[in-house]
Amino acid sequence: MTTATLKSHNQPPRKVRLVTELVKGKKIQSALAILQFLPKRASEPIAKLIKSAVANAKEKGENPDDMIVKAITVESAGMLKKYMPRAFGRASMIRRRKSRMIVTLASQKHEARSTKSEK
Repeated sequence: MTTATLKSHNQPPRKVRLVTELVKGKKIQSALAILQFLPKRASEPIAKLIKSAVANAKEKGENPDDMIVKAITVESAGMLKKYMPRAFGRASMIRRRKSRMIVTLASQKHEARSTKSEK
């Protein structure tokens, strides 16, 4: 199992999860093909993160051709808070949310063995 992490991406986790749900459980090549033609802003950093995880797997000596995207975790990475002037001398807060993404890759052979042993 190999992982890669993006610690701070300037987009809300809710919007990023829309993209990550499309590639969970897919093979690496098909996941990258889906992300290449997806018209969402989060697709480019997710594709880059998957490529980074593949590079980590190659460094460990694993074969990336028979790997799948086992899990992509998207969580909140804090927020940038700023204020905007409003009527009658008031101020309202603007919250710019950030995301943290963790991609986990696993070998298909390893996945098949683990599911059989769990049953």
